[in-house]
Amino acid sequence: MSLTIGVDIGGTKIAAGLVDEDGHIVQMVRKPSPARDTPSVIDTVVSVVSTLRDGHDIGGIGVGAAGFVNADRDRVIFAPNLAWRDEPLGDKLANATDLPVIVENDANAAAWGEFRFGAARGYNSAAVITVGTGIGGGIIVNGELLRGGAGFAGEIGHMNMVSGGLPCGCGQRGCWEVYSSGGALLRAARENARTDRERSANMLDLAGGDPELITGLLVTQAAQAGCAGALDAFREVGRWLGQGMADLGALLDPEVFVLAGGVSEAGCVLLEPARENYEQRLTAYAHRPIAPVVLASLGNDAGIIGAADLARNVN
Repeated sequence: MSLTIGVDIGGTKIAAGLVDEDGHIVQMVRKPSPARDTPSVIDTVVSVVSTLRDGHDIGGIGVGAAGFVNADRDRVIFAPNLAWRDEPLGDKLANATDLPVIVENDANAAAWGEFRFGAARGYNSAAVITVGTGIGGGIIVNGELLRGGAGFAGEIGHMNMVSGGLPCGCGQRGCWEVYSSGGALLRAARENARTDRERSANMLDLAGGDPELITGLLVTQAAQAGCAGALDAFREVGRWLGQGMADLGALLDPEVFVLAGGVSEAGCVLLEPARENYEQRLTAYAHRPIAPVVLASLGNDAGIIGAADLARNVN
């Protein structure tokens, strides 16, 4: 049985798994992430790798990191939630473990996991969209990850949707993720609760009557219970999500769209308006195949599984 290790390095935790060639996680380890202490992050990754490889013959390590990864897949050029700037992560881990290492953007790794073993399995091209606090994603074209010249392709959450629009955390204005993410859902839900308490009654009850105490989980619970104000918020997010998907469809023509991330866990209350708006806005929709829009199937394990699979091809 061929085994590799997939590591998902985040701002709060480091999760790693021993993964077989069929995408099954044989063993998992999680530890807190010392995000602002670079040597400690490396030490923590080495520690979890040591635990997982004990008694096993390991073919390599795949690492998913939230940030810009270079074209050679060995350096993290910039990581917003980690103290990394042009960090030679691959070389450091390879030297410390004596194993081949490949580094990939975490959203790309998760997209690859869904493509190989999850909701996009069996397709030749896919757009995997992670809808969480912001929007991330990974694009697969002709069976390969689309990485671009520098390795930074796939930052789809920062496509400009509204010229001079709402400010984004990236420093620009009007980015897609400002209008179709967990933050956008909360903004719309709280506004609905302030302006129409009757339509938002269920959502307000869950929040103790205070719109500012509404959380993403409460919006989802209220929407699934039929709360009109919560459903309106999901329709607003879905409208923008569908618009961005139509733009990606015109540009890349994927065979399938996969919605992943925390907000996507709301299921049909997000999937249906997103799919409807995507189909309505897709150029020449009456004269072309309409790519299905489906929910991701691997959950939080997608990045680990994808990174481990990418490690099978590292030299």
